[in-house]
Amino acid sequence: MTAAEISRIAGVTRATVSNWRRRHDDFPAPSAGTETSPLYDLTSVQAWLRGRGHTATASPTEELRTALRLLGPGSGVAARLFPLVAAVSRRAPDELAELAALPDDQLIAEAEKTAGELPVAVPEAEPVRYGPDDAGAVRALLGCVREAGAQATVDVLAERELDEGAASGVYQTPEGLALLMARLLPAAASRVLDPACGSGTLLAAAARHGARELFGQDSLPVQGRRTAVRLLLAAPEAETAIRVGDSLRADAFPDVTVDAVLCNPPFADRDWGHDELAYDPRWAYGLPPRFESELAWVQHALAHLEPGGHAVMLLPPALAFRSSGRRIRAELIRSGALRAVVSLPARAAYPLHIGLQIWVFQRPEPGGTDRTTVLFVDGEGEQRDGATGTSSATDTATTGTGTGTGTRGGSRPRRSGSSPSPAASSASASSFDWAGLTDRVLGQWAAFTTAPDTYADEPGVARAVPLVDLLDDVVDVTPARHVRATAADIDPAALAGRVRDLHGQLAEQVAALAAASASGGWRPSGVSAREWRTATVSDLARGGALTVLRAATPGTRGAKGSAAPTVDRPVLTAQDISAGSPPSGGAADLPADATQQSVAAGDVLVRALAGGGDSAAMTRVTDDQDAGALLGPHVHLLRPDPARLDPWFLAGFLGAEDNIASASTGSSLVHVTPGRLRVPLLPLEEQRRYGEAFRRVHELRAAVRRTVGLAADTAATLTTGLTAGVLLPPDTPDTTSGTSDSRSA
Repeated sequence: MTAAEISRIAGVTRATVSNWRRRHDDFPAPSAGTETSPLYDLTSVQAWLRGRGHTATASPTEELRTALRLLGPGSGVAARLFPLVAAVSRRAPDELAELAALPDDQLIAEAEKTAGELPVAVPEAEPVRYGPDDAGAVRALLGCVREAGAQATVDVLAERELDEGAASGVYQTPEGLALLMARLLPAAASRVLDPACGSGTLLAAAARHGARELFGQDSLPVQGRRTAVRLLLAAPEAETAIRVGDSLRADAFPDVTVDAVLCNPPFADRDWGHDELAYDPRWAYGLPPRFESELAWVQHALAHLEPGGHAVMLLPPALAFRSSGRRIRAELIRSGALRAVVSLPARAAYPLHIGLQIWVFQRPEPGGTDRTTVLFVDGEGEQRDGATGTSSATDTATTGTGTGTGTRGGSRPRRSGSSPSPAASSASASSFDWAGLTDRVLGQWAAFTTAPDTYADEPGVARAVPLVDLLDDVVDVTPARHVRATAADIDPAALAGRVRDLHGQLAEQVAALAAASASGGWRPSGVSAREWRTATVSDLARGGALTVLRAATPGTRGAKGSAAPTVDRPVLTAQDISAGSPPSGGAADLPADATQQSVAAGDVLVRALAGGGDSAAMTRVTDDQDAGALLGPHVHLLRPDPARLDPWFLAGFLGAEDNIASASTGSSLVHVTPGRLRVPLLPLEEQRRYGEAFRRVHELRAAVRRTVGLAADTAATLTTGLTAGVLLPPDTPDTTSGTSDSRSA
């Protein structure tokens, strides 16, 4: 292990580890590596730390990552551990602790026996065999399942195997997006296929929606194993069939037809098999062009549907307008196979630089009802303002091209160049307001499918467009092109009133911002920065100064694949912490069988995933308006003893950038381990002084956010009114008649 890994498991800085090496003769000598990059034996380091009274502060997932790295590349142990996760997930925490305490030889024998009990075969898995060197990884896995849950353990194993197989660049479909796509399917859809299943997120969402027969295929064996174990954990009652292979070239289910297909296929794959599949019977709507692999996946999905069955697919925006796919788009529209296109905001799903689209298809039924319209929903803007008939955000056309080097079987090509940091990426996808977008989309879809002939358009939000209007020379099905509000949809008087209200609100908010930003006697601490003793959150919890609670995360052990739990209280989500907004979540944000943890006034919440930009808050002190809400996923709750800790003091220091960075682990997802966060040890009276200062900083941040939002809304509304011809520019006052005459001349 490296010095950086030692610092993580000990909960100290790299500089501290360097000091230990220099000052303590008994510090373990390097066992490998180079003079500038030494490597140390994990067992020796752990023994030295225990001898010095240092307890490990690394999260269970990080300990598992470390144990897997120590086995070196090419060990293949990650792949062999998948069946063990599924098997031990059924055991109680006490049983897992007893198993982990066994000597190495007994542990290995028991692990092989336990993994062999797994009744469902994982694709391409042979009888499991573990060696003496695997004992550390097996022990770390048991601890990870016990503390972090089976699904988190599966994700760590998949991350390791993808790294070893040089197959990086695969991205998981966000949980909220998967649930939205699954809910676009009819409630009666029981048999569901995902031909590019990746990590199994879409199939797990289908199971939550009621599906009981699940079929999946992926070109990467690690993703096939990951999906099989995920479904065993999330939907143990469902019948599953997961296969490994290229779905387009070697379809594992050639004779299977299903009620529905859910798919997030690879984009821009130029090696999808254009030449060898030129005469394939699946191309009922035309041979997909060489550079339009997405249209091959669309027709593959339609070929697997029963007549009347639905397919919901996540596709790049360029597919809606590229000239090379015009003929096939026209055939899909002409036949009635294309039912709806929904645009998503950029950064809602990977790749984050473009706004992807959800396309909904339905296989035509012989003698069925002719379909005369296609529904378009603009999910990019904010909710339409009902008083004015305009969208409060400026409509923009999506122009992503979807270019890049693709891989098949659910693997998403990674962008090169200006890709966002892992922290920003994870925060964007996981903290997006899926509840609001889901309500918006499903409401329009339900109204359209219930009575398509009488569906009432909602300008700026959704519109049902006749097929004949789409079949022009371009056949462009970009939602923004068809949904954008027109001048006829806008009431000039109402819009002018809206502008007056916004100007009044903005003036009040600017005054509030000025008050919040006024200098308040901030003084320098002296010639140098203050120094103080600190303690970790784990130390404070052991001392009884606070309690650390955590809500269940999606996919944790115990989920049965049932529908979302029924709750009558709002859910406080990670997005609410980032944006400083009231609890906005609902039942859909809670995983099935999740422990419902209530929030009390004075609690301190910490987001479990770092990132989201400079303006995104990492911590929050709850107030009376938050009290009673349920704790959402990916949020840690710290409940301080008010006689020993001031909550604002605690939140301010916990949310510091350096503190968050030192307590974060992971690569593709940056997880914050709350136990490793540090807090200065100060008297309560001194804490309250700092707490009041942090509260003022919070008010300043909130005032800035409100001002920016109002200014953007005002500017967008004015632009809409002027360009639509429903607002006139204000009169320019003339200082003299001569000036007016000269301009007229």
